[in-house]
Amino acid sequence: MKPADEDRIAANLAKIMAMICIRNSRLEDLHAGTVPTTKTGDYSDVLVIDAEGREIPWLEAAHIDDAQMASLMRDIVNRLFTFHIKSDDPGFREDLDRWMAVAGRWDDPVLDQAFLDAMASLKSRPNS
Repeated sequence: MKPADEDRIAANLAKIMAMICIRNSRLEDLHAGTVPTTKTGDYSDVLVIDAEGREIPWLEAAHIDDAQMASLMRDIVNRLFTFHIKSDDPGFREDLDRWMAVAGRWDDPVLDQAFLDAMASLKSRPNS
């Protein structure tokens, strides 16, 4: 297989997995709601006021708590597992083909150098 074909297949797989396994997950629940208005464009002018009356700058506020993060990660891991287990099922593949029409319109992915650097730095850490 030519490198260009491998890149195209990897890009399509990345996009469909991102759509099916991550975007259409509990992440949608976290994304739902009212987006605050910002006049600066960077949200530095937005505050969150908590139940104790503390004013927390938007950029410093946690946007999901530990329980929501754990739930999101379980959902994504389960979806990725299901994707891999069912990837040879003809009915599942037909569903993916239909969704690929949407995911195919997304920007093509690029190598994430920060991710590669982080992975490389893990090699130097002792196992814990």
